[in-house]
Amino acid sequence: MEEELPGWMSEVFSEARLRAYTDFTGGDRTAALRLYWWNVEASAALFGPFHCLEVALRNAVHDRLTEFHGRPDWWTVAPLRSGGLRKVDEARRACQDRGKAGTPDEIVAELSFGFWRQLLTRWNSRDFWVPAVHKAFPGYRGRRDVLDDQVLSLVLLRNRIMHHEPIHHRDLREDHAKLYRIMGYVNQDLAKEVRSMDRFPAVLAAKRDALRGRRPPRF
Repeated sequence: MEEELPGWMSEVFSEARLRAYTDFTGGDRTAALRLYWWNVEASAALFGPFHCLEVALRNAVHDRLTEFHGRPDWWTVAPLRSGGLRKVDEARRACQDRGKAGTPDEIVAELSFGFWRQLLTRWNSRDFWVPAVHKAFPGYRGRRDVLDDQVLSLVLLRNRIMHHEPIHHRDLREDHAKLYRIMGYVNQDLAKEVRSMDRFPAVLAAKRDALRGRRPPRF
């Protein structure tokens, strides 16, 4: 007989959130419960690699723009669009609200992954990509738009993870490979080091056993 989800789970996580899992499993609530916990486990396993990619990418882009403009607060002279300038102002205010001075390093740490990805778009090609930003990816020799599409897909996945949304339905094997491709474009040594600590391949390989109840979730 099919088991019911624990009563507390519907109350704590909400029926609306759990419905995405019960719908996916055709109403099998036991399978939905296992899928929910595996989704958390997979998201947790991807957090470390995403941490390293996001920090490395933003620092690489920031360093190249600092070199090009000759100042660490390059956004004060670079032709950022209004949306980019607003994000910088929001980052500065966030720093100040926490009692920080709002130094360039503090502002850089506050800016989102999406902000840095915007500097790869065709609208920013002439002012950012061509003179400076392409140098942040020394391992890449392809077209800007191809790289932009790949980074955008990772930004969207990262945001789903950080907002605790379902990711189990994605081609996570390809997402994982793409993450390391982009990381390698920035720094091959970093990609090699992170891969040596990465437990996501084991989590993905154990998905079937987890969904069949043969393996408890771990995160």
